[in-house]
Amino acid sequence: MTTNQPSDTTEALTATQPRETPWPTVGVSVVIFSIQPGAQQELSVLLVRRNKAPYADQWALPGGWVRTGEALEAAAQRHLHTKAGLTSTYLEQLYTFGRPDRDPREHRIAVAYYALVSSTAAQLPEAQGDREARWFPADQVPTPLAFDHDEILSYALWRLRNKVSYAYVAYQLLPPTFTLADLRKVYEVILGHPLDPTNFRRKVEASGTIVSTGKRVEGGAHRPPQLYRCKLTPDQLLTGPPS
Repeated sequence: MTTNQPSDTTEALTATQPRETPWPTVGVSVVIFSIQPGAQQELSVLLVRRNKAPYADQWALPGGWVRTGEALEAAAQRHLHTKAGLTSTYLEQLYTFGRPDRDPREHRIAVAYYALVSSTAAQLPEAQGDREARWFPADQVPTPLAFDHDEILSYALWRLRNKVSYAYVAYQLLPPTFTLADLRKVYEVILGHPLDPTNFRRKVEASGTIVSTGKRVEGGAHRPPQLYRCKLTPDQLLTGPPS
């Protein structure tokens, strides 16, 4: 049985060759956010270094062609996995970028998505061949990025910082169990400013979004903080208000 679907190898071999078609082609670009663990927690974005023209050696967002018969979200998940070795439970369509000169090879329309990956799932696999992927602080990426990816990243940051004020997306960046300080830190990192701990605790407890695990963080000189888990369904994480 034969198929007309291009493999990832075929896509890589033809990535630098313009296709003679009378209509625009369609691709996806994925902005992948996470909060890296450590003392200096910050909102990070995953970039891949291009190893072919155009924009060889420049950093870019993961992405590529959409196959015939393939759903857009499935294409985004596929490129997220093949280009970065990651999977995400949260993937949302951002916007369509279609400026005719955005790709020097051809008129390619990019449907952009953003994904949220928890710190426990953000470990990158070892580099394969000349493919390199790396986390960068979202506000300190190496510019210019390839194609129009600076514009796409800027739009994704704007969307995330607005959405966190009315939806529960912050929970997507946390491990399965967390402290209230961990949750507050996620909001602070996304919003870019500190929050009052007392008011934040009051709002979260009133929202009914968390439940105690009955456990506490192990170790520490003082009474260790309590561990919680999010009790919302995936659909509720997308739609509910934070308080």
